[in-house]
Amino acid sequence: MTKIQQQISVVTLGTADMARSHRFYSEGFGWETVFENEFIHFYQMNGMVLGLFRNDMMLEDSGRAAFNPSGAFALGHNVAKAEDVAPLMERLVAAGGRIIQPAAAPPHGGMRGYVTDPDDNAWEIAWNPAWTIDEHGHVTFGV
Repeated sequence: MTKIQQQISVVTLGTADMARSHRFYSEGFGWETVFENEFIHFYQMNGMVLGLFRNDMMLEDSGRAAFNPSGAFALGHNVAKAEDVAPLMERLVAAGGRIIQPAAAPPHGGMRGYVTDPDDNAWEIAWNPAWTIDEHGHVTFGV
């Protein structure tokens, strides 16, 4: 069997209110869209694309009747320094997010906290001393 490359090309999040989500990602994170219309917005990330898709259209496009209600995932955004975690979380809250776990040092080291976007998608904002972030924003596991 041919080995398949380990990659994620696109992560698409459903949204109930595109304007509200746009504010969170554009004002909170400071990210710029590379394409947007009333139904979908795309952000070019470091080697992948993040999409925001209106819930009703995403359900129709995927052929699903409903979304998975488990919420058993978190997206991660790593920062360069431990002291960058809390201010970014505060900025995300000001842009419509909600803190679900304040910034703190976890038992395994580093610094992290959790914020949800306006559609309740969890984001871990983290600094890990053993991970490097290059000039393009690519994170490498371990040193």
